[in-house]
Amino acid sequence: MTTKAVSSWSLHRTLGRFSGDDSAFGGGRFIATPPDPDGLALLDLPVELRKRGFDALQLVHFHLPSREQSYLAELRSALDEAGVKLDALLVDDGDLTGDDPDAAEAWIDGWLDTAEALGARRARVIAGKVAPKPETIRESAARLRRLAERHGDVRIVTENWLGLLPDADSVLALLQETGDSVGLLIDLGNWRGPDKYDELARIAPLAETCHAKCSFSETGPDREDFRASLEVLKQAGFDGPLALIYDGPDDEWACLDIEHGIVEEVFGS
Repeated sequence: MTTKAVSSWSLHRTLGRFSGDDSAFGGGRFIATPPDPDGLALLDLPVELRKRGFDALQLVHFHLPSREQSYLAELRSALDEAGVKLDALLVDDGDLTGDDPDAAEAWIDGWLDTAEALGARRARVIAGKVAPKPETIRESAARLRRLAERHGDVRIVTENWLGLLPDADSVLALLQETGDSVGLLIDLGNWRGPDKYDELARIAPLAETCHAKCSFSETGPDREDFRASLEVLKQAGFDGPLALIYDGPDDEWACLDIEHGIVEEVFGS
């Protein structure tokens, strides 16, 4: 298992709240907030990650300032030189079940080219934002399969996230339709409610990578919930990367260290 991995979303403020100029489906910036020019440049992130003990990164697509081949090669070299693996490019936009699914598929297809150029092991694609019905699950699965067929150098995974995959039934139905061509990124913080752990347990055996998110409040981390979610993964025999997710207002690096400490309590160092 990867010992210390992180999503770049967890360092959004460290990176100056940056969002690429053409990172939204349909054009424009995925996040409208103007970036802070004093933020850490993405090219400098790999060295900083290694200094802090991280050995793997999941990169959200909108943190890329350029998709020029020269820049992608430079970033890939920076990751290699720092000894940080790019576990996944996270494509956070595009709806394969929306009003213009053909355009969304083509847009995502372009980002998968970017994932391959970066040498990413995986690329996470949103399954869909509409409600789960047999026809919408079939449509999403067909498009995910096509994307996977066109991009054999990067493993396509989807996530238990947004409208199409709100529960274990929908996740399992989609993965049954896609077969071995598409994998699962399990997010521990996307589901709520009293049946959360049972629902996660049903999909955990299929997970190959993870968003390990701990909820924080004014009193600190919800250790009980995070430990319980991690125990679900452990019981399922999960041995993939656990990419830490933090999106609160406090010091990002410090809170990531707290999360990693809880991960080590469950999985060991």
